[in-house]
Amino acid sequence: MSSPVRLVIVDDDPLVRSALGLMLGGQPDLEIAGEAADGRAGVELARDVRPDVVLMDLRMPRLSGLDATRELQRLPETPRVIVLTTFDADEQVVGALGAGADGFLLKDTPPAEIVAAIRRVADGEPMLSPSVTRTLIRRLRSDADDGTRATAAEKRLATLTDRERDVALAVGRGLSNAEVAAELHLSIPTVKAHVSRLFDKLAVTNRVQIAICVHDAGLL
Repeated sequence: MSSPVRLVIVDDDPLVRSALGLMLGGQPDLEIAGEAADGRAGVELARDVRPDVVLMDLRMPRLSGLDATRELQRLPETPRVIVLTTFDADEQVVGALGAGADGFLLKDTPPAEIVAAIRRVADGEPMLSPSVTRTLIRRLRSDADDGTRATAAEKRLATLTDRERDVALAVGRGLSNAEVAAELHLSIPTVKAHVSRLFDKLAVTNRVQIAICVHDAGLL
């Protein structure tokens, strides 16, 4: 059996930490490696216990979740970070992703979806809740609403093969590699290869940017 995904929970609300601990601690493939009540303690804890994934609140004393996420990116063994917050304001979403977060979920996300998001992020796939994805796309579109972004996206997508386009559309809908494979009747390694080519052809660095390109082109 593979080792469980080791988690650190960073939140200044003890009730939230307790609820997350109870919910996640019961999963056979997840292990709570520690908890911290502020960003500074979270960074220090992550340095000591070397978790795979950190669940990070944004608004905390001593060091904010955004600044803590930035500091985590400088650790020798960088954990993946999922921002878990009550707010999905534009600046919060863009700031978290810019700081290096791999996921952004609202605290009212159903428990099963939080568990699934942790597994996906641990496996290298970024995860955003649907409302957060819409917020991000709206923010980026507001920077260029004269049609320039749509035209550029269409030109980039025109370089794709039919199968790569299918994969791009599926990624744009937020599907995981396994879900894309099942829908398009492909193997997971083949899907991963297609996604890697999409990074190159679309000049992007993550799946969120693929989704933005697809949305900009008006395909979703």
